[in-house]
Amino acid sequence: MYQLYYQPEGIWVGDIMPYGKEGQFYVYHQRDTRNPGPFGEPFGWALATTKDFVDYKDYGESLMRGTDEEADQFIYAGSVFETEAGFHAFYTGYNREFLKAGKTSQTLLHATSKDGITWEKSKEALEIPPQEGYDKRNWRDPFVLWDEEREEYLLILGARKGEDKRKQTGRLVHFTSKDLKKWEFKGDFWAPGIYTMFEMPEIFKMGDWWYLVFSEYSEGNKIHYRRSKNLYGPWEAPFDDAFDGRAYYAGRTAFDGERRVLFGWVPTRIDNDDKNAYLWGGTFVPHEVFQKEDGTLGVKPVDQMMEAFDGWKDLFNPCMKTIDTKEETLLCEDTGSIAAFKTTVKFEEGTKEFSIRFYKDEETEVSYEYRFYVEENKVVFNKCPNYPWYQCFNIGLERPIKLEADKEYEICLIIDQDISTLYINGTALNARLCDHPGNGLALTVTDGTLEAKNTKIATKINK
Repeated sequence: MYQLYYQPEGIWVGDIMPYGKEGQFYVYHQRDTRNPGPFGEPFGWALATTKDFVDYKDYGESLMRGTDEEADQFIYAGSVFETEAGFHAFYTGYNREFLKAGKTSQTLLHATSKDGITWEKSKEALEIPPQEGYDKRNWRDPFVLWDEEREEYLLILGARKGEDKRKQTGRLVHFTSKDLKKWEFKGDFWAPGIYTMFEMPEIFKMGDWWYLVFSEYSEGNKIHYRRSKNLYGPWEAPFDDAFDGRAYYAGRTAFDGERRVLFGWVPTRIDNDDKNAYLWGGTFVPHEVFQKEDGTLGVKPVDQMMEAFDGWKDLFNPCMKTIDTKEETLLCEDTGSIAAFKTTVKFEEGTKEFSIRFYKDEETEVSYEYRFYVEENKVVFNKCPNYPWYQCFNIGLERPIKLEADKEYEICLIIDQDISTLYINGTALNARLCDHPGNGLALTVTDGTLEAKNTKIATKINK
């Protein structure tokens, strides 16, 4: 069981529909029993609430799934928001038997609640069926917001043109409504022609910028964002348009009045093997989202999660210099299976690489590693040594980061059982660890100089 990250025993967390209010987050999510595999048993939306992302109150299934004969045999993703009348949930109902019968398998539905816990479903499906020419099997994940300028509700959802899933016809479509009941189809909201399908779209405003967040499963299988000074675009992509790597998916954000947090899940691997591909669903890991001076977004660990770590210990601050070799300094012999590690590093001009190695076995020298490639301006997760090739299927487990000599970089690494989360100057990279070779933690540098300071570790959590 995880000590920090959220995954109730015996289930795998799927897509999360978060809602924030007065310092508390409502974590609506799908619970997959994997009986016999992903999407085995039908599910609705379960609910847990949290104020600190350390302790959760579990309510079990909140928005109940329908029967095997109803449109919401499974309750797929959607969104939750509030009006003066109470909570609203717009969601996707899916019935795997409908497609076999030639009927639309994904239907947009609606429910209301006074307390956000117990829901009453609207009796009829929304008049938002798949439009002519759009794929009736891919019409899902509605997100609703109030457009103050136009004084109407805007609903966006993921769709695609045609039924060939290999074609890059994924797009967002939109509807508008004055009363949340009658909806008018407005056509494509954004159709860039670079993805096969969009999932979990969301729009929010921070400062002067609107941000469009979405997940895609054709190029990088990860969460991206775009920004614009106008709600309807045009949308521009920053240099780094993602929040994390391949092992973090289907994220939506929520704002509780103080913080905006991204809710995504870290997938598991087939047969729990580092060399295998990913499975749908896994473990919830939050990122706190912040806006940089230039209007781009970064992520960092939630402060209260870091504050939950107890017994911080100062570690040795190495200064390593090499010429055409790799030098390594062991900082901690035993991280255990839960740890938070912090350090601030800088390197000199001409340095080729530096890295963090963890879960290292001192005898076999096998470990996991986040390696920073200075000339290529990126950080990559892998196993070390990666022999016999390959020991870890790590396509997509890398992030771009501009690495400059003589500049300080604050690094935070959180380890919770079989998940590692790296943060460096607003960039994050999650990974799933299927082995636990050892418990050592080390810094390395290759062909250059690396200096560390304020190096600390904590291996206990107070709950």
